Amino acid sequence: MSITKKRFVAGAKCPKCGAKDSIVLFKDHGVETVECVECDYREQQAEAQVAKQASGAVIGVFKPD
Repeated sequence: MSITKKRFVAGAKCPKCGAKDSIVLFKDHGVETVECVECDYREQQAEAQVAKQASGAVIGVFKPD
């Protein structure tokens, strides 16, 4: 059994329900995932998409607004 480490994204607002500070970031089977803890919103980005959009020390690019 493995435990998935989830981190809250400070100041992030859910694009579906609008809740602030409710977005968590984690890896799900190697795919970077963001999820709202208040509603059922979930977005995933494959590594190739992240590498293509990221620059410098950015972990991933998500557009929550």
